[in-house]
Amino acid sequence: MNYNRIDRTVETDRLLLRLFQPEDAYEVRDYCNNYNIYRSTLTLPYPYPLECAVSWMATHEQNFDLDRMYEFAITDKTSGQLYGAVGISNHQSYHNGELAYWIGEAHWGQGYGTEAARAVIEFVFTEKNYHRVYARHFASNPASGKIMQKCGMSYEGTLKDHIYKIDSYEDIVYYGIVNPEAQR
Repeated sequence: MNYNRIDRTVETDRLLLRLFQPEDAYEVRDYCNNYNIYRSTLTLPYPYPLECAVSWMATHEQNFDLDRMYEFAITDKTSGQLYGAVGISNHQSYHNGELAYWIGEAHWGQGYGTEAARAVIEFVFTEKNYHRVYARHFASNPASGKIMQKCGMSYEGTLKDHIYKIDSYEDIVYYGIVNPEAQR
């Protein structure tokens, strides 16, 4: 992982994580206006109009500047193709944050989510001095849990029937990782 403080980008072997740009709004709308993404995310609306993409992206730069949250577009390092998003909250008083991500369905199964999530975890451990990162997923979306495992996160528990979505209850599965460089 290579972090550039000036343009706030994170570079990996295949990816460039960068702030979203206004011109990304149409692709974000197209990716997120997908029932399969909606059913596996906690707060994404469906249908997902362009206005949702624009208003969501409008907060990113200020949140980054104020160290509230770091949200990145996941893009191909060479072509610039947008694949999805990865973000992490900053609970400064607790020295931790919650990791979240989504990948456009056309790009599932290619390792982009894992590569981006690993890079963001490394970014907050090395650049922002987090002590811990955690993430959660619906039990009905085990692929998201596999990403968490591949990032070195450990299973921490399941909240049974914790969320009511699409006329049924969902278990929420938690994973976490402590910064290996953290002083106790």
